[in-house]
Amino acid sequence: MQTVNDITNQRGFTLVEVMVALVIFTISLLGLAGLQAAALRDNHLANQNTIATQLAEDMAERIRANPPGISNGDYSAISVQPGEQDCYGGSCTSGQIAQMDAYQWFAAIQSTLPSGTGTVTASGSQFIITVMWDQERTGATGTNCSGNYDIDLKCLTFTVQP
Repeated sequence: MQTVNDITNQRGFTLVEVMVALVIFTISLLGLAGLQAAALRDNHLANQNTIATQLAEDMAERIRANPPGISNGDYSAISVQPGEQDCYGGSCTSGQIAQMDAYQWFAAIQSTLPSGTGTVTASGSQFIITVMWDQERTGATGTNCSGNYDIDLKCLTFTVQP
């Protein structure tokens, strides 16, 4: 049986238990906050990859939609944004359509990806479409696609057979 002296000697023990529980709870909340931050970052990077994939597919469809432009070599070397073409009236050559496609493609890349750019090159009967952007927002400008995002842009490359 407990006496009055035993109960008074345990005074404050519950407070220590509560303090330990609060410390454990605080540490677990900090861990959850870190996990949430990592998930948000990874979600943002996945979104950038999705956008780059959609942009590469967009250019692939533009190439496929202009067979005369393919045979004339109008898509064989696109690496800078050309001047704007207005081909909505229907009186453009295949080269002008290719130029309009490139202009719109570059505009879409630049408006949706940080420091975004792209290239299209021909390799035999295939086209290599590369979308590049500053994934880590480090100010990288290199186009070597090395994986070192401090100096090189992130690259996504597709090979297309029209």
